[in-house]
Amino acid sequence: MTFPRVTVVVPTFREVESLPHLIDRLAAVREKHALDLDVLIMDDDSRDGSVQLIEARPEEWVQIVVRTSDRGLSPAVIDGLRQARGDVLVCMDADLSHPPEAIPEMLAKLDAGADFVVGSRYAPGGTTSDDWGFLRWLNSRVATLLARPLTGVSDPMSGFFALRQSTFAARRELNPIGYKIGLELIVKCGCERVVEIPIHFEDRRFGQSKLTFKQQLYYLQHLRRLYMFKYGVWSQLAQFLVVGGMGTIVNLGALTLLLSLGVRARPAVAAAIFVSVLFNFVLNRRFSFSFARRGPLIRQLASFVAASSVGAAVNYGLSVFILGRAPSCPPQLAALVGIAAATTVNFVASRYLVFRVRRIRLGVPPPPD
Repeated sequence: MTFPRVTVVVPTFREVESLPHLIDRLAAVREKHALDLDVLIMDDDSRDGSVQLIEARPEEWVQIVVRTSDRGLSPAVIDGLRQARGDVLVCMDADLSHPPEAIPEMLAKLDAGADFVVGSRYAPGGTTSDDWGFLRWLNSRVATLLARPLTGVSDPMSGFFALRQSTFAARRELNPIGYKIGLELIVKCGCERVVEIPIHFEDRRFGQSKLTFKQQLYYLQHLRRLYMFKYGVWSQLAQFLVVGGMGTIVNLGALTLLLSLGVRARPAVAAAIFVSVLFNFVLNRRFSFSFARRGPLIRQLASFVAASSVGAAVNYGLSVFILGRAPSCPPQLAALVGIAAATTVNFVASRYLVFRVRRIRLGVPPPPD
């Protein structure tokens, strides 16, 4: 087969030690397979000598772009993909964790009909360095599991991927946060035929890892955005139910504490409901209905409490009714029944009264967090 023109986008920040080795390996692949391949290094103003290094090298097919605003791995990749001139776009890290030698196989998969090709650590035949610890492996596996509703790819966290320029042109409203730009593109470019090829994922030899706890929190926020994009109001309902589940734990915990302090059942149930309403307001404002969280806090709290009052009344009335008819019933069980009945009332009130101005429709991306 005849390979098309390929642009390899490499986002960097203080990777001057790794770049010579990466370029040498790309040059070997380019020569061995007679590829029309160019490299676009998107550097986030490292000021570590990367610019001088590239300018001093003889390869005319390697270009470096220094970015001084909106810095970050995902914005750097998107900028690079937009500037790329190749018919096929490849993204890979500069730290030598991704093998350039796998690029021809990725191109072959695209030529065979794939929309998106992922260099995978977890596909059959894929491996990682021997010094990967259990916690790092567990973190990666949990992150993969959380992305399963979005894609069946075994390694959606991979930053080594390839797609056609035409596929990238079909993108919709890219707004990634954090490091997982590949997952963003799979979802937002509507990629249905995603193929994985096994790679050996090597630990970096130079520099320091950019993966921090803050980036892991960004990943959760990114997943939430993608859920909202793909599933619309159903994702909003799921978030509401998760918050409600956490509120249930708070409710039962407060109720149990009050009962242990000698508070009678009925006032204890009422107090526990009040505590859980406040808890749910804070989390729903931040997550389920985040587009409204910059509004007036007191006004929103008053509206939320008012909208939840009917559900609270249902909760309290049903709980008290059960306790009156079945005195031997544990108060916690009665409270659970009341919570279940009130959840539907609370969601409908919150979704269609308090937050009715901004409707979330299937396929419409949410506003920025």
